[in-house]
Amino acid sequence: MSDHEFVSHFDDSVRIDAGGTATEIDETTLAEMRELAGRYPDPRSALMPMLHLVQSVDGRVSDAGVRACAQILGISTAQVNGVATFYTMYKRRPGGEQHIGVCTTSLCAVLGGDILLDHVERRLGIGEGETTPDGRFSLERLECNAACDFAPVMMVNWEFMDNMTPEKADRLLDDLAEGRTVHSSRGATITSWRQAERVLAGFDDGRADEGPSAGEPSLRGVEYAREHGWTAPAEPSPAPASEDQEA
Repeated sequence: MSDHEFVSHFDDSVRIDAGGTATEIDETTLAEMRELAGRYPDPRSALMPMLHLVQSVDGRVSDAGVRACAQILGISTAQVNGVATFYTMYKRRPGGEQHIGVCTTSLCAVLGGDILLDHVERRLGIGEGETTPDGRFSLERLECNAACDFAPVMMVNWEFMDNMTPEKADRLLDDLAEGRTVHSSRGATITSWRQAERVLAGFDDGRADEGPSAGEPSLRGVEYAREHGWTAPAEPSPAPASEDQEA
């Protein structure tokens, strides 16, 4: 037997939280999972929404949730786990009541995303991929959110918080901790991560039309074109069919 200790160099953040096997999945949840499966011609297409529903109930992709998805869809637990560990929106450890994301990709990084993430880590006392001991907040380093017009960007339960600074982050975290109403920059009122996951599963919460969907920087080009009377070139008329095509 070798005297060398095996040390894994793989990140273990995607492992199942083996220490917590409890589940809140009940018959109502199972019925909703079957409803999701019935929305698609191929029931397997419902796997991703079903995993979001599992997270809305158990706060993570639980063992029980994996088994339920597999049984309802008629696939193996390995196939379910393959999807759950591929996409970063699925969490294998309990998330916080409020899930905070900080983008550090390209433009957000240039404009202070890494500084912002470091500040939030120190403020919450946790690192990325961790949850505060009281379960109030979890933190994630995000890849690009396609919101470069508003960099640096944070997210709360997948809702955008634009043009953030450490000072704005402090106010945001204070408001969330105190239970004050918080509005995203371009979207709905902030609720909780579990409630947001239920929406992603496909169950409407009536907040889809809250807030603007596009911010001023995204519309600047359109407004400039209108001010200067610019229009898109007209589409050319289709060429007449040749005799060969008509034949």
